[in-house]
Amino acid sequence: MRVLVVDDDRLVCEALKTILQSAGDVEVVGTGYNGHDALSLFAELKPDVLLMDIRMDGMTGLEACEAILGEFPDARILFLTTFLDDEYIVQALRMGARGYLLKQDFESIVPALKAVHMGQSVFGDAIVTRLPRLLHRQAGGTDSRDIDEILAEHGISDRERSVIELVAKGLSNKEIAQTLYLSEGTVRNYLSAVLEKLGLRDRTQLAVFYLGEIQAGQS
Repeated sequence: MRVLVVDDDRLVCEALKTILQSAGDVEVVGTGYNGHDALSLFAELKPDVLLMDIRMDGMTGLEACEAILGEFPDARILFLTTFLDDEYIVQALRMGARGYLLKQDFESIVPALKAVHMGQSVFGDAIVTRLPRLLHRQAGGTDSRDIDEILAEHGISDRERSVIELVAKGLSNKEIAQTLYLSEGTVRNYLSAVLEKLGLRDRTQLAVFYLGEIQAGQS
């Protein structure tokens, strides 16, 4: 797995490089120190995953994320920050980032990178507890309706709902295909149809939309 590391603290960059490469199957292909570096290095190196800080001088990680995803929609970006900030989390999800971890959860970094590389979305424990409230707000959920009504309103079939539920549990397309006895191509088609019907960008937004509506229906 080829990883690009971007953090405005050079010592942090070097420490992360050492930690990641000690995992054996992770290659740090480059390091950068601000959003501009992230944008230029991503275009040059085409890493499998970009591990990036949020608060950086010149161009922030969020600004770089938006620019990179605008040019490379399939980019896998994992934020690693010291800031447990609601607005940062919401912005990262809106843009299509694949995850959000706190730096103090350093033992989770390598597993998180591997999960993101496999197409999953990853959030630290402290963030997971905040997701239902934040992402329900992000999706503009309505507390007066349950999830069945909302999905029916958008023309979501039973099979499509099954796919949504498994995406929300963090399963990859391959795992969903095995669970539902479908081909991966069929799962991708279902997922594309669901995203179009719900007006969402990617599987991360789909998962948080679903979880947010579930939480709202229980409140």
